[in-house]
Amino acid sequence: MTLIAGSGMISLTKDKMIILKKSGRIDKVLAEALSVSRNQVEKLIRDGLVGVNGKCVNKTSHKLIEGDEVAYRFKEAEKREAQAIDFDVEILYEDEQMMVVNKPSGLVVHPAPSVKEPTLVDWLIHKGVSLSTVSGEERHGIVHRIDKETTGALVIAKTNEAHQKLSEQLQDKSMGRYYLAMIDYPLKENCIVEKPIGRNPKNRLKMDVVPQGKAAKTAFVKLAEGKGNMELIIAKLFTGRTHQIRVHLQSLGRHILGDDLYGFKSKKDTIARVKLHAYLLYLNHPSSGEKMEFVAPLFNDMKILFSKNFNEEEIKEKIDPDRINRYFIS
Repeated sequence: MTLIAGSGMISLTKDKMIILKKSGRIDKVLAEALSVSRNQVEKLIRDGLVGVNGKCVNKTSHKLIEGDEVAYRFKEAEKREAQAIDFDVEILYEDEQMMVVNKPSGLVVHPAPSVKEPTLVDWLIHKGVSLSTVSGEERHGIVHRIDKETTGALVIAKTNEAHQKLSEQLQDKSMGRYYLAMIDYPLKENCIVEKPIGRNPKNRLKMDVVPQGKAAKTAFVKLAEGKGNMELIIAKLFTGRTHQIRVHLQSLGRHILGDDLYGFKSKKDTIARVKLHAYLLYLNHPSSGEKMEFVAPLFNDMKILFSKNFNEEEIKEKIDPDRINRYFIS
């Protein structure tokens, strides 16, 4: 499929045109062409922002045939009701196309009906950051998520073009993250877990390994053992399922410190949150194609646990960014 701009149409917030070389349902074909989810395409169609051969389309089941001309556009970011922002977020990198931040624990990434407190998106809007609109009104700029209690590197797209290119990298695996996790009992060995993940049928707050779930693959590498059987490991995601690292560890009979949702046994006043950190993010710059890596410094709570329970010099050596890629070379 070839993307071509119409006359004078430069910004992706204006009409763009796709000449399709593929037939099928418009929601599926357009989602593949734009590297976005079918839900996002369905919303564009419902909002009257998609047309085929000059006519507006209002059905997601509309059948396309090879050679159809599909026009689409994304909404400009709408102003959300102002939120009281009493926190700041560390910026690791920023240019006109994207931003990389070190997300703290307790911060939800984007608004949702159940979320009452300010989110990362609210902070971005408060800062006056230009954001992409590909992901819809509540997820401006958000290319990928991190759970509320998880910390670490997160990339933000400032333009729709950057968002599309970064989303494509998520799909082809040229973008990814390495996570540090502190677990309650050492792994027997380095391993790769390939088990499907879906919603837990008995608890809607949890995910689980279920036969009808989506394919999920995680690699785990042992780094260092500490006091009381705890261990520091590093994880690489090959897929991006909700709670993937936590669910795959639970399937091994292991749990991240502080993760009482998935079975860690501890008092809340002892370990207050899940000790999982997106430590290193790698991607290609959406404009230049330059290979880039970003290291997200650890937050104080994890630093304190390291100092009390591990050999700090060993940890420093093991999490050297120059060494991390080599852990996963088979």
